[in-house]
Amino acid sequence: MLRKISIKTKRKNEFVSITDQVNQAIKDSGLSDGLAHIYCPHTTAGITINENYDPSVVGDIISHLGKLVPENAGYRHSEGNSDGHIKSSLIGSSVTVIIDDTALLLGQWQGIFFCEFDGPRNRSVWIKLVKD
Repeated sequence: MLRKISIKTKRKNEFVSITDQVNQAIKDSGLSDGLAHIYCPHTTAGITINENYDPSVVGDIISHLGKLVPENAGYRHSEGNSDGHIKSSLIGSSVTVIIDDTALLLGQWQGIFFCEFDGPRNRSVWIKLVKD
C-alpha cells in the first residue's frame, strides 16, 4: 500500500509530528505485520524519529541545527535556502519502522517527524507499507 499525506508548514524551520497519520495509514490498510517506510521527496525537508513527549527536545534540535548550519553563511546557491539543503541532508529523507500486530514498534517516547527547513510550504510525504 502507498499513501501520500499533505503537510502545510507554518515556519521556516519546524518539526511536525506525523505519527498519527502513519498509524492511520496502517489501520486503513489492514496490515498487521511488516514495515512502514516514510519518505520525503523534498530537498529542503526531511524525516526523523525522536522524542515526541517533551517539545523542548524538538526546539533544541532546531536551535542547534541553526548553530551548526546558519541561514546566512556565504553559500553559493542563489536561492537563499542552502541551509535547508544541508539540514535536510543531515537529517535524512526517510525512516523505516517495523509494524508488529498493527502497531509501529517505536520507543515509549518516540514519534515520527516531518522536518521543514525552508518553510512555510505545502509539502508531501509518502508512506509505503510492506507486508512481511
